[in-house]
Amino acid sequence: MENNVTELLDKITQHLKEMARTETIIGEEFTMGEYQCKPVIKIGTGFVSGSGTGEDPKGKACGTGTGGGAGIGISPVGFLVSKKDEISFISAERNKGLNTLFEKIPDIIEKAMEFKEKKEGKESKEDKKSK
Repeated sequence: MENNVTELLDKITQHLKEMARTETIIGEEFTMGEYQCKPVIKIGTGFVSGSGTGEDPKGKACGTGTGGGAGIGISPVGFLVSKKDEISFISAERNKGLNTLFEKIPDIIEKAMEFKEKKEGKESKEDKKSK
């Protein structure tokens, strides 16, 4: 049995290319009323291969082996939507609101600190006036 890792990797890569073609990532266009929609999909791929040889410690047999595998993950990202000259993107992520909130947390903290500093500044001025 010939150990042919290169050929195995080429076959796996070819299958991944077929699965991750442009039509898969930007799906087939469909129409909803006045809108033209194209789904956008995220694809993640990975593959692994290995080979080896071995001998029976008693010297009766020896052998070689080659193996490989691949995986692909596909998830929807959103839709490109067009109406006449306008194009927009509609996200399909459910937690988009939470992501937006987390992105704004540093700004919220900064504004809270500014508010606190202003409040403390006013209190110290009032304390000075009352003395």
